Amino acid sequence: MLILAASNGHNLHLAHQVAAAATAGGYSSVVVDLVSLDLPLYTPAREAAGAGDRLAELLEPLRRERRLWICAPEYNGSSPPCLTSAIAWLSRSSDDFRALFNGMPVALSSHSGGGGQKALIALRIQFAHLGCHVLGRELLCSPHKRANPDSIAAMLAELQRLPAAAG
Repeated sequence: MLILAASNGHNLHLAHQVAAAATAGGYSSVVVDLVSLDLPLYTPAREAAGAGDRLAELLEPLRRERRLWICAPEYNGSSPPCLTSAIAWLSRSSDDFRALFNGMPVALSSHSGGGGQKALIALRIQFAHLGCHVLGRELLCSPHKRANPDSIAAMLAELQRLPAAAG
């Protein structure tokens, strides 16, 4: 499974916590830190120049793993710009973005000081629009509410039960 961290703080820590739980559960995982990847902001004007070589560091594991776990904070009541921009680059850099996402099982999680629920709703809408199978259960934690290891394990098991998307 590919685990995307859309911040280099608490959500990156959460991504590594999920990866450790995946390993303990016998599942393979790869963590990609979108902040460190540092893709340029997607704009129509920038599209002609492309995202650069670093996009492959996201595209290749996404094509290979075919299951996705998102760890993203809430930014101004929605998803973080690095994640939105990465999805835009993926969808605009492919001849058929539906083939990239269609049928992909996706788990959503957020560690956010601002609540996080609005980000999870926005991500659910976006990934459903892309054709993904978004898990009904989600993980929400904050500085005052730690990630529940039992919830992580249950979501990992559910994510693994769903058939992997055809790549």
